[in-house]
Amino acid sequence: MNNIPKLIDPFNRAITYLRVSVTDRCDFRCVYCMSENMNFLPKADLLTLEELDKMCTAFISQGVEKLRITGGEPLVRRNIMEFFNSISRHLKTGALKELTLTTNGSQLHRFAEQLAEIGIKRINVSLDTLNEEKFSQITRWGRLVQVLKGIDAALAAGIKIKINTVALKDFNEDELEKIVKWCANRKMDLTFIEVMPMGDIGNENRLNQYWPLSDLRKRLTKTWTLKDTDEQTGGPARYVRVYETGQKIGFITPMTHNFCESCNRVRLTCTGELYQCLGQEDQVDLRKVLRKNSEIEPLLEAIHNAISKKPKGHDFDYSRQSISGQMSRHMSHTGG
Repeated sequence: MNNIPKLIDPFNRAITYLRVSVTDRCDFRCVYCMSENMNFLPKADLLTLEELDKMCTAFISQGVEKLRITGGEPLVRRNIMEFFNSISRHLKTGALKELTLTTNGSQLHRFAEQLAEIGIKRINVSLDTLNEEKFSQITRWGRLVQVLKGIDAALAAGIKIKINTVALKDFNEDELEKIVKWCANRKMDLTFIEVMPMGDIGNENRLNQYWPLSDLRKRLTKTWTLKDTDEQTGGPARYVRVYETGQKIGFITPMTHNFCESCNRVRLTCTGELYQCLGQEDQVDLRKVLRKNSEIEPLLEAIHNAISKKPKGHDFDYSRQSISGQMSRHMSHTGG
C-alpha cells in the first residue's frame, strides 16, 4: 500500500518524515548537546506511550512514511519496547515504509534482537571518537566498550548500522581516517555532522567546537577518491561513495551548505510540541489538542494547520566569529 502525500507545506514540499522524541533524558551528557547538570522535564509532562502511538498513527494516516524515534536517548524510556511493538503494526500494513531510531548505543545490546524482530532494519548510532579516554571526555558519563558491544549486537541481529559523527574542531580531527576505515571494515556507512547551535551547553563554546565539513571533505580527498551520488534517504545528508572501500559517507552541513530546500520532515517533542523546523522556535502544542478531544479530527486539523506554516528554512550561521540563529532549546528536547 502506497500513501498519497496529504501534508504539503507552503513551499510545495510533501511532509513524509516524522522524527519523534520519546524522552528528553539521556545517560550521556555530550558536551555539544547538553550541559552536565541538566534539568529534565517532569515525567508527567511527557506524552504517555499510548499518546505517542496515537500521535504517530495520526501522522501516518496523513502520508508520513518514515518514522524515526529519538530522544534524549530513546532506549532509556521505560517500557519503550511496548511502543515499538505497537507502532510496528503500520509496517505490516505497508502504511509505514520505515521505522528506525537514532541512539547513542549504550542500551543497544539489550534491545537489538527485539528491534530486529519487529522490522527495524536500520539504526543510526551517534559515535564521535574511537578513543576510550576521549569518549569519556566528550560524553562525560559514557563508556565506549558498552557502545561497541551494542553495535556488535545490532550487526549480529542483521540490523544495518550507520554511524553519525559530529565533527569537532581540535577533538576528532586526528581520527578522521581511523573512523572511516573502522566503519568500512564493518560495512557501516558514516555521516559527518556540523555542530549546531542548540541550547546552553555551559562552559563549552560553539565557535571553538565548530569544524566546517568543507574542510573535512578536503582532508578525506587526500586519502580516498570520493564520488558524489544523487542518493536520498529522506534526511538532510548529501552523500558520496568512497571508491576504495565502497562505503557511503554523508555530510550534514546546516552551516556551510543549507539543506532546507528539500526538507520533508517535522519533529515532535516528547511533550507533544510539533516543530516545523529544527532551526526555528515556532511550534504547535499538539498534546493540548490530543488531551482535549477524544475524536481524531481536531488533531488532524491541528497537524495540517501546523504544516501550512512550515518555514522555508533555518537561520543558523557561524559567520563573522559570532553565532546567529541559535536555539534556546537543547537538541535532546527536539529530538535532532
